[in-house]
Amino acid sequence: MTPLTIRDFRPEDADAVAAAHRAGREHLVQTPEMFVWLNARRAKGAHYRTFVAELDGRVVGTVRCGVVTGTTTVGIGHANGSVLPAYRGRGVFTALLAAAERHLAGHGVVELHSWVDDEPGSCAFAEARGFTAGRTAHFAARDLTAPLPPAPPLPAGVRLRPASDFAADPYPVFEIEADAALDEPGEIVMDAAEYEQWLAAEWNRPDLDRELTVVAVADGVPAAFSAVSTDGAQRYWSAFTACRRAHRGCGLAKLAKWESLRRARAAGLRYAYTSNDATNAPMLAINDWLGYRRCASERKFIKRLDA
Repeated sequence: MTPLTIRDFRPEDADAVAAAHRAGREHLVQTPEMFVWLNARRAKGAHYRTFVAELDGRVVGTVRCGVVTGTTTVGIGHANGSVLPAYRGRGVFTALLAAAERHLAGHGVVELHSWVDDEPGSCAFAEARGFTAGRTAHFAARDLTAPLPPAPPLPAGVRLRPASDFAADPYPVFEIEADAALDEPGEIVMDAAEYEQWLAAEWNRPDLDRELTVVAVADGVPAAFSAVSTDGAQRYWSAFTACRRAHRGCGLAKLAKWESLRRARAAGLRYAYTSNDATNAPMLAINDWLGYRRCASERKFIKRLDA
């Protein structure tokens, strides 16, 4: 057996990294092409990096890490990873995590955030390495071949448009996200969104489906959207459903997500997945009404790197 090697991601690792990422997590929708794209980008201040673990000539695990941007809070980093089930318990992720912590500490990160599968072994692993458990998020799945509930009434003055209609000028879509993100559940206030960064990181993602992403326009003002990424085949992921604060309480997010799912069914997609913070009662209620059912959960764990 050759020694464990921790090294940087290469494009030819993409299939193996995607397999490790999704092992035991059918609710995650991310293609090998997305990992290549993520590692080719050089987002300002993000210092994004993927490490892979290689054992006996095979990539068996990965950790994806970087500095959190889009906020005035400094020194926050993220690291999320996974190891193929057959290779767990061999110190693989311990080595990957150490590499991520060294990288992030070198870029001024003092607080590391990580999402962990909400099951005893994974949570115990995180706690043993100095992380403290925090909030919970729930994943939910829906069979897209099953009928949708009847369409909600469309309020006067409201139109539902695909995001492709905004291709020439997506700034109004950015404005929805920047406003909604200010009170998105979480430990960090996302109060420093930048349009150019959003264009590069969100609007230009290769897996963003602008025909399935639906924008609710109220009296001529883009007010809510349901953003969607897919695997290009059968799997649909609700990337973010958002509504400007001044337009909440009108059912616009519900309408946008319903219309998005209707379009996905018509396009022949088979499986839909979504995720929400456990405290986000309005979106959890919408997803329940839409027919989503909980399929997994994860916990946020936080570690001080300067302790």
